[in-house]
Amino acid sequence: MGIAAPDLPACADAIDLADRVVGKAVRHLSALDGGADTHQVLAYEIAHAASAVATAKSLIDYGNKGETEAKICCAFAADMLHDIAGKVLGREDDWGVDRDPLANAHAFITQFRAAEFLASLADQSSPSHLSSDMEMVADTFDAFAQNVIAPHAEHVHRTNADVPEEIITGMAELGAFGLSVPTEYGGYSEGGDEEYIAMVAATEALSKASLGIGGSLITRPEILTRALVKGGTEEQKHKWLPLLATAEVMPAVAVTEPDYGSDVAGIKVMATRAEGPSGEAGWVINGVKTWCTFGARADALTLLARTDPDRSKTHRGLSLFVVPKPRGDAHGFELTQDIDGKPTGGKMEGRPIDTIGYRGMHSYEIALEDWWVPAENQIGMDDGLGKGFYYQMAGFENGRLQTAARAVGVMQAAYELGLDYAENRTVFGEPIFDYQLIRAKLGRIAVLTQAGRQFSYAVATLMAKGQGQMEASMVKAYVCKAAEWVTRESMQIHGGMGYAEEYEVSRLFVDARVLSIFEGADETLCLKVIARQLIANSEA
Repeated sequence: MGIAAPDLPACADAIDLADRVVGKAVRHLSALDGGADTHQVLAYEIAHAASAVATAKSLIDYGNKGETEAKICCAFAADMLHDIAGKVLGREDDWGVDRDPLANAHAFITQFRAAEFLASLADQSSPSHLSSDMEMVADTFDAFAQNVIAPHAEHVHRTNADVPEEIITGMAELGAFGLSVPTEYGGYSEGGDEEYIAMVAATEALSKASLGIGGSLITRPEILTRALVKGGTEEQKHKWLPLLATAEVMPAVAVTEPDYGSDVAGIKVMATRAEGPSGEAGWVINGVKTWCTFGARADALTLLARTDPDRSKTHRGLSLFVVPKPRGDAHGFELTQDIDGKPTGGKMEGRPIDTIGYRGMHSYEIALEDWWVPAENQIGMDDGLGKGFYYQMAGFENGRLQTAARAVGVMQAAYELGLDYAENRTVFGEPIFDYQLIRAKLGRIAVLTQAGRQFSYAVATLMAKGQGQMEASMVKAYVCKAAEWVTRESMQIHGGMGYAEEYEVSRLFVDARVLSIFEGADETLCLKVIARQLIANSEA
């Protein structure tokens, strides 16, 4: 039996069937007492299933651009259908569907999950199909990443070293930190449908070289940029955005607290009105933040604090601040505050949190004691009081898309390493690439990687139009989870050598694990964002 030819009409029908099954499940979940908050396992599974269907939908246009592209579309759709079938099997009553609801797609799944069909994609080149301008962006950042970032990646990972300053300087010269800063504020963003795609393409290229000291460097300035664009006064935009675009100010994000992770609305760090050392209007900040990545090297913190002591107001009592700080030692710091030669009495202490991967930028628990901030550093000023949560979320939505792009970069690196090793490693007299199992693994890796990339582009296009908030969570949830499987299987292809630190794939494996945790934990995105929005849409 030969390898099946791609069949896009059948693929579209199969995706539509999966979409209807998920839609029925969403309506069933909506009708259950307690909804997603009570039926969490069901809501989580439906959210991931819906995200996979959305990924498959984004591949239809891609599949029309060539033979290999069509094969990837069919392979992904079959994989998605098989995964949903596994979720539903034996739990049809929970999902509110009939037994074997995907029966009409059996023939399609059989054809395009066939081992030989997947194996045929193991070493097939599949272009991204970016526009010429975006190809130039991708190529420019890829060249920088491979020439400047990649030579440092293994050393930084193994020694838990710092991000080399030449990387920050080089990325600033490329304009990496100004991709989302509007041109009128010194950046490169002119709006349009490709505004977000440039960021996605650059982030993927940088992350392919290193997640810790490449793609993640853009994220923190990006989050503050989006918050300022959404809620900042004109004075604040003109002051801070040019500094972010040139990396004169490199920020860290201080949102999470020891007792409040994804439950941002419950945070306790307080900002209280207080005069500065010369009688200026301002705020003093007290409390502890944790998981502040890049907190020592940062020149400022994007800090969410409670400005209304009435805790019953939850997220409506929060405001967002730009908190300047001196640079501290990467392995722990204690800072005292001095404003124009006058001590304020403010203190800031940072304790590093060691991690198994994602090294270089370092994460910290930061304690602030009477740290004074000028009134003009509260984003939005009087109009922004109590709106900090919304400004922060504006930054995080883009951060989720960017994290998906980081995941795609890691996946692409894992694919290339796995393919290279398989073609050059000989066992029992032949390259392991000749084994069907190895080729099928590589084929699925290639399919998942391209699917994640194309979904990221689709979400980027939506976000440029002011849409895609739920899809940003979907692409983050789906692609980051896929990255764990991809890096694991690439490591497995390497055999025992994959477990050795001297092989780069081991770094990719531990780096990928963080992707489903930060920028919105997978469970929180699925239960609190995706499932709730799916239900809201079904009831509209």
